[in-house]
Amino acid sequence: MIVLDVESSGTEYHVHSILSLGAIELENPTNQFYDECRIWDGAHVMDEALEVNGFTQEEISDPEKKTEAELVRGFLAWANGVGERTLAGQNVSFDRDFVKAAANRAHIDYDLAYRTIDTHTLAWMHMVQRGIKPPIDPIKQHSKLNLDAVLNYVGIPDEPEPHNALTGAMCHAEVVSRLLYGKPLLPEFSQYA
Repeated sequence: MIVLDVESSGTEYHVHSILSLGAIELENPTNQFYDECRIWDGAHVMDEALEVNGFTQEEISDPEKKTEAELVRGFLAWANGVGERTLAGQNVSFDRDFVKAAANRAHIDYDLAYRTIDTHTLAWMHMVQRGIKPPIDPIKQHSKLNLDAVLNYVGIPDEPEPHNALTGAMCHAEVVSRLLYGKPLLPEFSQYA
């Protein structure tokens, strides 16, 4: 399983760009991928997104950084070496769609599966099976299980800020391991029961 996290210049894969990508092979967590890139020419940028991931305008437009196409080509080459390539993460369809759109923009074959494993769903199911009522946002009237809430549920503090794609992938991988297999995965989280 490939646990994936993308940091981007915004929330819409068709107009925003990948800025960094982190991934971990769940069955072999020392097999990790991390890279950063500059935005593609013409990509939109949301100031709110940069506040979340900590990148500056200068960093995301640095001509010395890889292109989004080079980053995605490298990630897909890494992913081809992973035996089980189902994608997992918190709302991982967001990340999957960014990678697929970047591959399409660069005319790179994208062969990862559409099916994913979402940590939000795993946490919701885990709670319900134990008689715990999942939290609902009282104003929006939908699930309030964001990544920090899921991390806290499995005994881990909030994701560090600003968000980093590899740290995010590590958080997702730890959640998957604890919810699916009932055991910790990474030494970075070993101090948290």
